[in-house]
Amino acid sequence: MAKSTFTAKHRRLSGILRDLRVNAGFRQADLAKVLRQHQSFVSKYESGERSLDLIELQSICGALGVSLHRLIDLFQDDAQ
Repeated sequence: MAKSTFTAKHRRLSGILRDLRVNAGFRQADLAKVLRQHQSFVSKYESGERSLDLIELQSICGALGVSLHRLIDLFQDDAQ
């Protein structure tokens, strides 16, 4: 059985990242291409199968035209 890293906080972060991607007009494959990753990279972090480190978050934010600070603000706002 695969271990899920999907806590409520992970679900919230994944949801925010997914919403940012969709709002930017990217499909998973589009974002993956910009990131020089496979589409499964995006799919796995959006589904909770994979966690992200700070460097990866920064790259994703950059590709989506969102600052890391904005991502953190969205994450904190969503928690309230």
